[in-house]
Amino acid sequence: MLRRTGAIGTLIALLTALLLTSPAAAAVWHPGPARTAADDCRVLAPGASAAAERAVDAACAQVAAGVWYTWGGGHGPQPGPTHGTVDPTDPASEHDPERVGFDCSGLVRYAYARATGADLLDGDASAQYYTYRTADRFTAAEGLGPLRPGDLLAYGTPAHLHHIALYLGAGRMVEARQSGTRLMVSDVRLGGDYAGAVRVETGTVAGPVHRTWGTGVWTKAQPSVRAARVYAFPGPTTIRVGCQKHAEPVTAEGYTNDAWSYLPDYRAWVTNIYIQGPAWLDGVPACTDRAALSRS
Repeated sequence: MLRRTGAIGTLIALLTALLLTSPAAAAVWHPGPARTAADDCRVLAPGASAAAERAVDAACAQVAAGVWYTWGGGHGPQPGPTHGTVDPTDPASEHDPERVGFDCSGLVRYAYARATGADLLDGDASAQYYTYRTADRFTAAEGLGPLRPGDLLAYGTPAHLHHIALYLGAGRMVEARQSGTRLMVSDVRLGGDYAGAVRVETGTVAGPVHRTWGTGVWTKAQPSVRAARVYAFPGPTTIRVGCQKHAEPVTAEGYTNDAWSYLPDYRAWVTNIYIQGPAWLDGVPACTDRAALSRS
């Protein structure tokens, strides 16, 4: 029995060697180079500005370098990777203080700082999505059709955005996703808590710039408290004001005011009660007609 088994083993070994040296076997057993996340991290569609393409390149360089996600990473005095902190809600973040990297908004901040030479997007995901440096804004219902590489994709509710990423094109995005992972390229996650996208204005911002106060401040489709809600500012937010007008009186926070401001970046209105400054804002023109709104 031992000799018979040995002979069979020898025969199997010879057949295996012949198969491995045949042309067909060579095609099976010698695959091409493995693809990595960095291979797919690049501008994948036309139409982006040069600055947006540079932002994508900057983020992708960090993917290629294998940089970690770290909670709170990238929010130092200057844009760039930093040690993270422990997220008390995420056990996977226990090693983040030992790692140098980015969280989602830290990566976006760094990418656009490298692209423009200026710290344009300092802040968390909400601050970046609600930036006054907005060239265009897209709702979740519009999907990916109007988007270009470098646009910012936001996730969460209008009043609480918890994640942001950079669009690459072709349904892909680069992101710092969660503790325990490195920066990565992912398919864009539509549906669920996808909130919409914003295109960053990296040039000169036209129009008076003011700042809101309070939390959970909703903008409206018309200058009325009964109008449909459009966007909510989760906290004090820098805004570009197109014009202002007298409309429905509002009483809130101990004040009464009938002045409303039109915010062209949101195509929405907000009562002046929630804008820092006098009841009628200095330096903001009156909304006299439709032409004034269109010029905003």
